[in-house]
Amino acid sequence: MGVPTALEWLGSCSGCEIAILNIGEALVPIITEALDIVHAPVLMDHKYFGQCGEGVTLEIPEATVGIVSGGVSNHEHLEVLEEMRKKCKVLIALGTCATHGGIPALMNGQDRKTSWEGIYQTLTTDPGATVPTVEVPAPLDRVYACDEKVKIDMQLPGCPPNPALIAEVIVSLLEGRPPVLPGKSVCDTCPTKREGKGAVTKVKRFITNAEFTPGEPISEMRCLLEQGYMCMGPVTAAGCAKLGAPSCISARVPCRGCFGPVRKDGNQLLDMMNALASNGIDFNSVVDRRSILRFSGAHGMLKPVKKRVEEEES
Repeated sequence: MGVPTALEWLGSCSGCEIAILNIGEALVPIITEALDIVHAPVLMDHKYFGQCGEGVTLEIPEATVGIVSGGVSNHEHLEVLEEMRKKCKVLIALGTCATHGGIPALMNGQDRKTSWEGIYQTLTTDPGATVPTVEVPAPLDRVYACDEKVKIDMQLPGCPPNPALIAEVIVSLLEGRPPVLPGKSVCDTCPTKREGKGAVTKVKRFITNAEFTPGEPISEMRCLLEQGYMCMGPVTAAGCAKLGAPSCISARVPCRGCFGPVRKDGNQLLDMMNALASNGIDFNSVVDRRSILRFSGAHGMLKPVKKRVEEEES
């Protein structure tokens, strides 16, 4: 018998579960010999309240290892997460939604009431449509990362997370050793050429191609940040690289920050403004600087913009 393992998904898109499948052939011995999966809604029909609905409270089997993907945005997510924490000895937050809020946490930057009205009261709905309250879990006041609600033993960000790192975490737990994970920034793993501060003083919108010679290796392309593009490599945790270069950079696209901040409590927005300034780029040229937090809006990082006094009075 393998190690009892429970998997759960909260507010997510299932990309993390696909990343697990993308481990490839190495996954076969992991799930057939090393792990004994006792709960996984994506794989098996295990009911929360008994197979016939006879239960009164939500129950998840006890497990040694628990893996949770997705953020916490409603009361059902919170209840499931708390039960996972109660039943699992080691709880892993998988993917950026679970570790930093991810894309769903973009809603944290909007007024909650206005957001829900915009979702449920559109031109295609009946007049007076409201947020449903029957048979639908009530939303929380904002989207939370998992560690804001329960103790998380290990975090593995990424949108999606790197399959090789998922395998490393699982294997390290089975072998009783610390996992070998990247501890640097995307820039530290990027092979592009750095020539120092360039003539660029304003951020370019990525509506034009970066300057590079087709066919030449990434190492011959100049750093995208030095070219003036909003590349978030300096403030984003490494880990996305699969074929040598960071994933976005390998496609000649600026890093979008999906692995979250390099430092545990880092603020990608503030850190990025400093990175731009150090490269001689005017941070005031950033059109929508709040979008820098597109993947890390939990932990109170992204909040609704307060209305100006004159707007409230008018």
